[in-house]
Amino acid sequence: MEKDRILIAEDETTQRDLLEGFLKKEGFLVEAAANGKEAIEKIGAAFFDIAFLDYKMPELDGLQTLLEIRKNFPDLPVVMMTAYGTVETAVASMKAGALDYLTKPIDLDELLLIIQKVLERSTLIRENRDLKARLQERYAFQNIIYGSLEMEEVMGLIGRVAPSQATVLIRGESGTGKELIADAIHYAGARSGKPFVKVNCAAIPETLLESELFGHERGAFTGAIQKRIGRFEEADGGTLFLDEIGELSPSTQVKLLRILQEKEFQRLGSNLTLKTDVRVIAATHRNLEEAMRKGFFREDLYYRLNVITIHLPPLRERKEDIPLLIDHFLKKYSELNQKKIQDLSKEARTLLLRYPYPGNVRELENLIERAVVLCRGEIINTQDLPFHLKEEKSERQWEASEKSRSLPDSLEEIERDLIVKALHQHQGVQTRAAESLGISERVLRYKIKKHRIRQ
Repeated sequence: MEKDRILIAEDETTQRDLLEGFLKKEGFLVEAAANGKEAIEKIGAAFFDIAFLDYKMPELDGLQTLLEIRKNFPDLPVVMMTAYGTVETAVASMKAGALDYLTKPIDLDELLLIIQKVLERSTLIRENRDLKARLQERYAFQNIIYGSLEMEEVMGLIGRVAPSQATVLIRGESGTGKELIADAIHYAGARSGKPFVKVNCAAIPETLLESELFGHERGAFTGAIQKRIGRFEEADGGTLFLDEIGELSPSTQVKLLRILQEKEFQRLGSNLTLKTDVRVIAATHRNLEEAMRKGFFREDLYYRLNVITIHLPPLRERKEDIPLLIDHFLKKYSELNQKKIQDLSKEARTLLLRYPYPGNVRELENLIERAVVLCRGEIINTQDLPFHLKEEKSERQWEASEKSRSLPDSLEEIERDLIVKALHQHQGVQTRAAESLGISERVLRYKIKKHRIRQ
């Protein structure tokens, strides 16, 4: 077990040696400093669990040293030691950020008690911080279901982008899950504890959108009977997600560009300039390059938004995700509707696997929710699915799109889908998945590698 590290900053040699020797005998790793300047240098060079500072030291006294530590190492617990045990000294130390203080001559039992309290507190803070980080990460990624290499690349990019402050543009067809990606970026980043405000630019009339984003003063326009705080002001310190950014009017685009460049704006009807610290994540299903060529979207705004671009592939281009999404939504809506639905019939699953999903993941989710609601038993059958999945026209379309594919290619896709489903059903345990598929674990490992399946 790693020993706790303690720093003793004390200008009196006898006292410094006494404390250093005692704490080493108690099993701590101890370093000593003769003054405040030396203490700060040691703290900058190595990690310490606690620092004890003498209140009265030459060059840099204990209080000045404490203030310097708080500026650069805010998480380091500091205890002040003083022969001047007045109320004023204690208050000054605590105001400056000391956790506690000891009066000289030092009572060694009291010293050990304070160390124990400080270490317990630090452990609790660390555990809470780790728990919060795990919960945030879980919240950020729990609804993004995938197994394809395409989505693996997207998730890897999110992991690199989230800790930064860069503006992000999420692009993809409607229903691909752009809002979920925005959630993941915010909750996995440094602003996760701050406001996360979402605005769908296409859902708000153009005449009201500027007020929604920037706020307004009373009397700014007809119907403005009181002052309103805008979404940029509301999101200060956090993240603002602007969905369907391609729908912004030219005048709103100009104001958005100013915020991105200058970090400032004005409410409608006000001359007061307000500052804001907001990370912007934008999303669109539109072709912004074409919109720029036609003069509908500003080129300078495009490049401000397009610092980091995340492209979400349509569901038809990541078909290996479909079995996982089917099972996820089946479980979700069975629980939500208090139904004990076990699975889909082979025919129903085949229809869902072959369908091209023009509405992407959102359409698949709606199909499963509908099927769960209509299902009368424990197995979803084809009669629980909409007619357009079964009609001959759709069948011919699917056959035409797959006509050029050879039999081996089709069998390869079926084999891959079965393996992905088996691994998902058995929580990634390859032994159980192999048993359910009727093959050996060695063969399964070979096929996982062959099909480039990521678990």
